[in-house]
Amino acid sequence: MLENLERVDAAMPWFFPVWVFLLGACVGSFLNVCIYRIPYAQSVVRPGSHCGCGAPIRWFDNIPVLSWLLLLGRARCCGRRFSVRYPVIELLTAALFAGSWLMHSPGVAIAGMVFLSLLIGAAFIDLDHMIIPDGFSMGGSVAGVVLSFLVPALHLAEWQQVGWFPVDSLRSGLHGISGALIGSGLLLWIGLLAEKMLRREAMGFGDVKLMGAIGAFCGWQGAIFAIFGGAVFGCVLYAIGLIWRGIFGNRTNGEGASGEAPEAGEAGAKVDGTTSRPAAFDGEAEAAPGEIPFGPSLAIGAALYFVWAHGWVDPYFRMLTAELATF
Repeated sequence: MLENLERVDAAMPWFFPVWVFLLGACVGSFLNVCIYRIPYAQSVVRPGSHCGCGAPIRWFDNIPVLSWLLLLGRARCCGRRFSVRYPVIELLTAALFAGSWLMHSPGVAIAGMVFLSLLIGAAFIDLDHMIIPDGFSMGGSVAGVVLSFLVPALHLAEWQQVGWFPVDSLRSGLHGISGALIGSGLLLWIGLLAEKMLRREAMGFGDVKLMGAIGAFCGWQGAIFAIFGGAVFGCVLYAIGLIWRGIFGNRTNGEGASGEAPEAGEAGAKVDGTTSRPAAFDGEAEAAPGEIPFGPSLAIGAALYFVWAHGWVDPYFRMLTAELATF
């Protein structure tokens, strides 16, 4: 079986990347449902996708990316607009899945697809509601540690493996655990120090828990890159947001962040277009005006590291640790 797959890959190098891309688009479609429903404690299975007018969306109008393009971003049943974010998330997931497949061995790539899906879900929920559900953060930490044991190549380069699975599995698993602890611990201390300096809460605990998941999948090197790379991305995104607001002003209204009618059941919206407070906020204080979520920036840094930057980040950290060891 494996030999047949290798022959297919040798004969048609595009075959598997294309199918992985299509898989990513389908997973992105499901992530759209999760992003909108999970904060409102709604099932991601039932009911099926439906329009804000209450009409169910038929399967041929629910094909990732393609249906949105063919319908020109409007519902067939009532003509209301669907946010462009639907195809954007589907394309983003597809591109990251394909990148993971092209940059890693199959086992690591599949583990990466789980990781990247968690990052996308956490980032967009945090962007919408300033909260990261534990299923994405703590669940991601558990998934990262488990996959570290099952896929030693997730943390061990080929030259680091001894070829005996129990040994490599244990070493990789310990890398995942240490990455989760170092990543979350480092961000926690940064948040506490910033809180002392600013004399107000500087970072939500959801970000700390998300860093545990990032460290479990990426190790301590990836966690450090995500923290400081995320800070850079956060500053850039904040500056872009300020420029955008200065040019176009705040165009949001009661119909949703983009001014488009949200989908009932998908965005936690009622059929009349009003929204209720997400169940995920129960017991949580609302974000103060002007606060920006850090989760999306961490997710960008972590995804960038996993898909591409690990190739030059890890050798740098190896060189740095070797230099420190000489003192």
